[in-house]
Amino acid sequence: MSTDPPTDPPEPSRPTEGAASAGGTGSFAGDAEPDRPRGALAAFRRWRRTRPFWAAVWTGTGGFVIFFLPMAPLGKILQVGIGGIAGMAGGVVLMAMALLILLLPSQRHTAGVLAVIAGVASFPLSNLGGLFVGMVLSVLGGSMAFAWLPEKPAKRAGGLFRRGRTATETPVPPVSIGSGSA
Repeated sequence: MSTDPPTDPPEPSRPTEGAASAGGTGSFAGDAEPDRPRGALAAFRRWRRTRPFWAAVWTGTGGFVIFFLPMAPLGKILQVGIGGIAGMAGGVVLMAMALLILLLPSQRHTAGVLAVIAGVASFPLSNLGGLFVGMVLSVLGGSMAFAWLPEKPAKRAGGLFRRGRTATETPVPPVSIGSGSA
């Protein structure tokens, strides 16, 4: 039984271009440029975080449900009367509020309140608010839009409460304010 000295492991070879297209990602740890979809996804993520994105999604989904639930041929809608038309109008208003929430985050309070009002109004106007699903989604989205706050900038490292004082800092005694007479 002989012991051979350990050999260095072979360096990993880069797959050929055909292997990368056959299921590999095509990027390697040493590549300087990231894949384009990853950059686009990161850009979308940064854009999404600057606005009440999920509030707009829930409001738009609720408006979609409320709008398309009473959809029927025009003859049926005319027989149903104002109920079918009011339901469709409520859905259109909700989808417009979703776009307003998404595209103009500064108007999120107004759009959120209108979305909640339109969602609650859809209960008597449109098939129990899109069978409750559209009403709940639009109220959820409107309230999320109203409550959303833009991300605040990062605080300074020093902050309000410092961990310790340096040797050059001297504490400042508190000043008492008397009655004003000397």
